Amino acid sequence: MTEFKQEQSWMHRAIELARQGQYSTKPNPNVGCVIVKDGVIVGQGFHPQAGQPHAEVFALREAGEQARGATAYVTLEPCAHYGRTPPCAKGLVEAGVAKVVVACPDPNPLVAGKGVQILQDAGIEVEVGIAQKEAHALNEGFLKAMASGMPYVRLKVASSLDGRTAMASGESKWITGTEARQDVQHWRAISGAVLTGIETVLTDDCQLNVRQLNGIDDMSTVVQPKRIILDRQGRLPLTAKILAQPDSVMVMGPFRQELADLGVLQLAVQPLTQLLAQLAGQYQIYDVLVEAGATLSTAFLQEQLVDELISYVAPTLLGRSARTMFNAEFSRMAEQLRFKLRDVTRFGEDVRFRLIPFQETL
Repeated sequence: MTEFKQEQSWMHRAIELARQGQYSTKPNPNVGCVIVKDGVIVGQGFHPQAGQPHAEVFALREAGEQARGATAYVTLEPCAHYGRTPPCAKGLVEAGVAKVVVACPDPNPLVAGKGVQILQDAGIEVEVGIAQKEAHALNEGFLKAMASGMPYVRLKVASSLDGRTAMASGESKWITGTEARQDVQHWRAISGAVLTGIETVLTDDCQLNVRQLNGIDDMSTVVQPKRIILDRQGRLPLTAKILAQPDSVMVMGPFRQELADLGVLQLAVQPLTQLLAQLAGQYQIYDVLVEAGATLSTAFLQEQLVDELISYVAPTLLGRSARTMFNAEFSRMAEQLRFKLRDVTRFGEDVRFRLIPFQETL
């Protein structure tokens, strides 16, 4: 095996480790670390939860004295600042590693090259970019928010072959099958917030929480997403199921004392762009999953606020009177919204498309 392929192999192991924290680290990023000496892993670890030691700390503890002269493979640039934990870059220096391989630079202004600089100033060889694409996918929200101040927005829709999401009455249970609905739980679990409109709450009396995850036996380890309801006219009933856990609910709408008494966090009515910036900047919500009706979904798309469209399509037809996925009105082909295909996956009889919006230059 060539040296490059070997390095990729060690980094892929670090990525696997990082993924073990994908449901529990919010708002911190998912990070894994592998320490290798003489072709053997001598230490490994991942960041399990905000406030707990970082991946490098666990890996260095396991490696002990064997870390001296070893190579550390880290999925994200080691931190360079004191927060709830000491800077990992200095920990690697003190452990005496000879080389650090970093998959993905950290755009966080508190890090942003400073971690690499600390290592290089100590005479440690640093290599950046091995398996960067795969490592970046672990933390799309965190990396986007650190670089731009805006969260990564995923828009999820489930529809029939003819592009319908519910019957005219609002009945929608169920278009897709069990496996597809289970996959949605994953996207909720990696999100800092699930956002919807008041019409969806009134129609479905939904909870939008994470109830079951494949491979997770202890659901108490999962950091539940905030549930954000856009309710500009203050119509949210106090009997709504989503208010069973009011401390995890945020409502954008007119102030209501009865919601404040329940412990619901209330946000001022504002444009979607400002709302998203507030979620990232003030509340450290870096991944937002939008599960909403046609009007709100269309607004997110037309305002170019969607980073990824997750579309589940079921092999069924609901007819022309059923509700549509989107309600945009276009009169010219030039107005169409286009997407690039990220991947296609089958779940039972349903198909999931992951799509990236893009602006086609004519």
